[in-house]
Amino acid sequence: MKSLDSTSPYLAAVRGQKPARRPIWIMRQAGRYLPEYLALREKHPFVEVCNTPELACEVTLQPIRRFGFDAAILFSDILVPLAPMGAPFNFGNGSPRLEKPLQDEKAIQALHTVDSRDKLAYVAQAIRLITSELGDTPLIGFAGAPFTLAAYLVEGGGSQNYLNLKTMLYKRPGLLTQLLEKLADQVADYLCMQIDAGVKAVQLFDTWAGILTPGDFEQYLLPGYQKIFERIQPTGTPSIFFMKGGAPYLEIMARSGAHVIGLDWTNDLAASLSRIGGRPVQGNLDPIALF
Repeated sequence: MKSLDSTSPYLAAVRGQKPARRPIWIMRQAGRYLPEYLALREKHPFVEVCNTPELACEVTLQPIRRFGFDAAILFSDILVPLAPMGAPFNFGNGSPRLEKPLQDEKAIQALHTVDSRDKLAYVAQAIRLITSELGDTPLIGFAGAPFTLAAYLVEGGGSQNYLNLKTMLYKRPGLLTQLLEKLADQVADYLCMQIDAGVKAVQLFDTWAGILTPGDFEQYLLPGYQKIFERIQPTGTPSIFFMKGGAPYLEIMARSGAHVIGLDWTNDLAASLSRIGGRPVQGNLDPIALF
């Protein structure tokens, strides 16, 4: 009997091999738009779905049942690792908010890394449930990148201009570096836990790194990416780095250590392949085209 690793077009693609056909999965395929997800959310708050293995399993499987995508992605939230670190977010009004943003040495020093296998065991349990149900479909794990997590921690939630975060960068770069290093350690541990639990690939999301100059991006963010992907490398698990608005930074992203680079629709595909050395890519489709 052939193994999943040898038959999955998705896994072939992320390993740089030629798949039998071009695999398809959607970045936010679990939740939001599905009527079955909306029905479930009428009974269960968002945080409860993330924190309950059986519910996270159900939501992860819903788009696979309906559309038969070539990979499933774990239903969770990028902020999940922050609560056990000492920074729980409130999702009560639909937008995550931190009661007291982290903006000084005392607050950042109080943030502590934890053993993901202990404090985030429910995520591993969800992964085991999902993989037992998926059959021939691989599961993708994920985490938010340190800078995006730092943006939420320093601003206390979403922001239009990231004034507090950029003020810390320009006035207290050493303090921001401490925070980014701590978050990189936690994210690396969290992704390794997901791999141990059974995911077949992992993706690192950086939503807000595009607000930086290329020089600051390279100086302050690249070391964290490299630390995370170096931790993953010995497992042999394919890793993906996706950054929103990453077109100006592709050469730096290619030095992160990720196997695959995610491209949004602002990138020219042929030019991007040349800039990153021809490694595997994913994405490049404007989501509005799906309408």
